[in-house]
Amino acid sequence: MNELQAIVLGVVQGLTEFLPISSSAHLIIVPWLFGWQTPGLAFDAAVHLGTLAAVIVYFWRDLLGMLLALPLAVRHPVALLRSPDPGRAKVISSPERDQEARLALLIAIGTVPGVIAGLVGQEAIAALYHADGSVPTRAIVLVAIAMIALAGLLWMAERMAAHQRRMAHLTWRDAVTIGLAQAAALIPGVSRAGATLTAGLFQGLNRADAARFSFLLGVPIVAAAGGKGLYDAFSAGLDGQGARIFAAGMIASAIAGFAAISWLLRYLQRSSTLIFVLYRFGMGLFLLSLVVVGFR
Repeated sequence: MNELQAIVLGVVQGLTEFLPISSSAHLIIVPWLFGWQTPGLAFDAAVHLGTLAAVIVYFWRDLLGMLLALPLAVRHPVALLRSPDPGRAKVISSPERDQEARLALLIAIGTVPGVIAGLVGQEAIAALYHADGSVPTRAIVLVAIAMIALAGLLWMAERMAAHQRRMAHLTWRDAVTIGLAQAAALIPGVSRAGATLTAGLFQGLNRADAARFSFLLGVPIVAAAGGKGLYDAFSAGLDGQGARIFAAGMIASAIAGFAAISWLLRYLQRSSTLIFVLYRFGMGLFLLSLVVVGFR
């Protein structure tokens, strides 16, 4: 892989990490379409760290508030989680600090399923979707099926959801449900953003708050996976050329990711997710048709 390919894949990662169309799927699809060598899990981790940087920059106030509220969350977890109604919740510190501590607890709870799924299934997923630097045909078929399946669920969520609850009204049960959806996103084509957004809509959240919680929930998982991937890469001996390729991908993904977050949150305030449902259906059918005609 050269630096131009790294930049292209970094942009692809940055855009698709936050749009509900699956970044892991597109990091498989793009090399397969162009006949490139697959970038590998270490590069995937590097570009995920780029999108993590985008989240940190965009949500730095929220993340700093939760960090400062951690001592409160540790001291009073039960009291903070007891009431999902911010208007009736007992104030422990201040209304704002209580909400920050409560959100930190919800994110911690929602992260647990993804951590377990990653520890148990990461190696099996890697073996199934990557083979000797190339993308096996079965991987494209599985990605296509996952793209179409999640499109159907997202469409159902749009049709059935109340779109009324705010992020401040989330309960620990909601966090578990959305966390389980995030764990399912280990499968390429499901989409972490898509799965958590869909689960949030099914829980009655409005679109913008469902997306906002999705972005914040991804911070611990992406940080852990990205950090481990880079550690493995450097432990294996990353030379200067490899470091430049990783840096190009990270910077590209960070810039594209910040733009994607900003655009999506504004878009979901006035529009539905139907455009992503149609894209997922179309991409899934397109990939299956390529496989049928023997494109690769």
